[in-house]
Amino acid sequence: MNSARPWYREPWPWLLMSGPAAVLVAGAITAWIAFRTADGLVAEDYYKQGLAINKVLKREETAQRLGLSARVVLSARRLEVRLDGAPPEVIFATLVHATRAGHDLRLRLVRSASGVYEADLPPLAAGRWRIALEDPARTWRIVSEGWSLLP
Repeated sequence: MNSARPWYREPWPWLLMSGPAAVLVAGAITAWIAFRTADGLVAEDYYKQGLAINKVLKREETAQRLGLSARVVLSARRLEVRLDGAPPEVIFATLVHATRAGHDLRLRLVRSASGVYEADLPPLAAGRWRIALEDPARTWRIVSEGWSLLP
């Protein structure tokens, strides 16, 4: 009488196959995540953006030459900007999320009687934000980096 069991009744083949099977499942999940989510750090027109960097730097130099500086207060629901120098009636603020381009926001801020530019904010995603302030003619620009919002 043969007391040997078939291979699929033994624990060792299953133990040896579980490692490669786990790798296959993890690889499939990783591929699904990679295709499902966009990479917000890579711009599609990176070459054109690279060529335009000198124009942007000149706008920031123009703000320095005009003696413009800004104090920004960013809260969960409000953006306030106090601009020193020769402030225009209206400025634009562009809020750029550090990793998610889909959350970027452009706001029009009007100067109040007290000289503070204000705007209400929609709910913002948690993370690091960069704020760029500019005049309507886009002749100068001030950048404020490193704003963090917690969830």
